[in-house]
Amino acid sequence: MISDSVKKGLDAAPQRSLFNALGFTQEEMKKPLVGIVSSYNEIVPGHMNLDKIVEAVKLGVAMAGGVPVVFPAIAVCDGIAMGHVGMKYSLVTRDLIADSTEAMAIAHAFDALVMVPNCDKNVPGLLMAAARVNVPTIFVSGGPMLAGRIDGEKTSLSSMFEAVGAYHGGLIDEAKLLEYENKTCPTCGSCSGMYTANSMNCLTEVLGMGLKGNGTIPAVYSDRIKLAKKAGMQVMELLRNNIRPRDIMTEAAFRNALTMDMALGCSTNSMLHLPAIAHECGIEINPDIANEISSKTPNLCHLAPAGHAYIEELNEAGGIYAVMNEINKLGLLDTSCITCTGKTVGENIEGCKNLNPEIIRPVENPYSQTGGIAVLRGNLAPDTGVVKRSAVVPEMLQHEGPARVFDCEEDAVAAINGGKINPGDVVVIRYEGPKGGPGMREMLSPTSAIAGRGLGSTVALITDGRFSGASRGASIGHVSPEAAVGGNIALVEEGDIIKIDIINNTLDMLVSDEELERRRANWKPRKPAITSGYLARYASLVTSGNKGAVLESKQ
Repeated sequence: MISDSVKKGLDAAPQRSLFNALGFTQEEMKKPLVGIVSSYNEIVPGHMNLDKIVEAVKLGVAMAGGVPVVFPAIAVCDGIAMGHVGMKYSLVTRDLIADSTEAMAIAHAFDALVMVPNCDKNVPGLLMAAARVNVPTIFVSGGPMLAGRIDGEKTSLSSMFEAVGAYHGGLIDEAKLLEYENKTCPTCGSCSGMYTANSMNCLTEVLGMGLKGNGTIPAVYSDRIKLAKKAGMQVMELLRNNIRPRDIMTEAAFRNALTMDMALGCSTNSMLHLPAIAHECGIEINPDIANEISSKTPNLCHLAPAGHAYIEELNEAGGIYAVMNEINKLGLLDTSCITCTGKTVGENIEGCKNLNPEIIRPVENPYSQTGGIAVLRGNLAPDTGVVKRSAVVPEMLQHEGPARVFDCEEDAVAAINGGKINPGDVVVIRYEGPKGGPGMREMLSPTSAIAGRGLGSTVALITDGRFSGASRGASIGHVSPEAAVGGNIALVEEGDIIKIDIINNTLDMLVSDEELERRRANWKPRKPAITSGYLARYASLVTSGNKGAVLESKQ
């Protein structure tokens, strides 16, 4: 065992004295040390219940013969951070989480790990750490929030943001806005739609790092506590059989995850996180693979914000394994991949039935024959842009309109709420990329303002930043190269005609090459928005969105 280095032999006597200080018994010193990474805090609704999940994991580990030891990981609530400087600190926490977990796990010689995440960057950050540390590891998330209800309809956080847009547009009054405020988020858990947190918890299950139900069992269900106990017991099986994260997270497993990403219609943030996690496994994901997989993967689920179904309904319909079994009818999954169950993907999903064909469409009757995410290229996005195609209304899949250019999110939101954006416009928000932000802020406020004002079927939004999984409409993010490094998005001028063709995966501004070169000769880099602290260090090391915004070591 790895922990023998700090528990056995005369030379480990100083370490044993410190274990004595912790109250360890001689019996415990003979057992494996299992680190439980608790993301519990009292500011993130998706994390306020993780103390109960952690206690259940501890019981499971102890029942199976291990010694559970808890240490923390941070997490940011993207909803609370949204729309102000706090959102600059969202994506960047992914690397803080990975770094600090790596440090704690290796410094204290844990034999195995149980990761207890829930919200947006917390999940991929811990998956990155799992790949680095590479000791037997299992994940159990805190689970999704139940949907709210207003006027007999289910609601989620995106409904709340869009209600603000509707209020500014004079479509609802202050009393109705207050009703949304009080009823939209009724329980603890990760926000109830197929937003980034739930996307990543579902894809963790697909990758094989979480047990059945990890992505879909609601946070308030007793089944979530049972799942946590099972995860604690199962990590001991992984330890006994020496099954490690890099045995599970193979190239074939990532291909399975991208396939299910398309079938489920996950957040576009998955196109940042999957490449970053793969990178830690020594696997490079070319963004173009997304369109190749999408071209043969039908989109089977329209969960909020793409539709009116929620994660709780996906759970009732059979969950992720049921969707995987449905997709596997087309032979699109590698069913030989080993998982944290100790069984293969094929063994896990065998017999998992689709219990509601309205929530999980059969492959014979998909929402579309192609997947939920598209990667675009063109002279506006030479390296790539990303859009959640399944959340775009048909009339906006192809669109031409004049550019309305803003150099930060706040200016764009002010223009939208001020009634200055017209049907047909293409809102361009730049200098919000990984370096330029810095931190690649999510743009839920402007997309929700557009939708809330009834412009979702006529106005597009393009940015070198990114979008919350709660965003819908023709919202194209991750435009690379970003403006801060002189990408063509920095050269767009007010009134330029932008041509969006999501069907054919292209994104162009109708400006001649000669004119672009003239503009480039006159372009000057902007002074960095932040010049000290963690964000400044992050900006100096981060790569572009098309590479997963991973940090680049300076040699």
